[in-house]
Amino acid sequence: MQANRQATTQDILVLYYSHRGSVRALAEQVARGIDSVRGAAARVRTVPRVSAVCEAVEEDIPAEGPPYVELRDLEECIGLALGSPTRFGNMASAMKYFLDGTASQWLSGALSGKPACVFTSTSSMHGGQETTLLSMMLPLFHHGMLVMGLPYTEPGLNATRSGGTPYGASHLAGITSDPLLTEDERALAFAQGKRLAEVALRLVAERA
Repeated sequence: MQANRQATTQDILVLYYSHRGSVRALAEQVARGIDSVRGAAARVRTVPRVSAVCEAVEEDIPAEGPPYVELRDLEECIGLALGSPTRFGNMASAMKYFLDGTASQWLSGALSGKPACVFTSTSSMHGGQETTLLSMMLPLFHHGMLVMGLPYTEPGLNATRSGGTPYGASHLAGITSDPLLTEDERALAFAQGKRLAEVALRLVAERA
């Protein structure tokens, strides 16, 4: 029975870039939400930093944490959760650099029809959380993905005094860049991952 469950498990990609650990903490909660849904498994990946010089400055394999994403991860997974810190109200250059290299997947329609969601972290309450989330949605729309938010049926959206938006899970790190999530932030990130997995599996079943 256990072998059969493993054989039918579908992967959902949790792809993030994190500089000080806050987005990574959110990604871990999103992954927990995905893994809570029977038949779904989180495939957690990250992207390397972008260098201001021409030669490579990152090792091929990260010293710690999840491995770097490959384009085949996008093609093999049935859904995508995308996370980045904010950079002046936009996604970080490392994530943008990776997405800029997905033209082949755009041409082939590899992501078309797959569900996706986004999450972010900022150091200030009004530091561009919503615009960063929206900036990450734009390439996903171009890929034909079905972009999902967080509904207000999630109690944490009305209760939170820190992160959490209807556009996606978020974290308020503060000027000390504290990666410790509040209870509401953890719950919303978990709920987002769970919702993504449920929708992704439902879409796969309908196409079968």
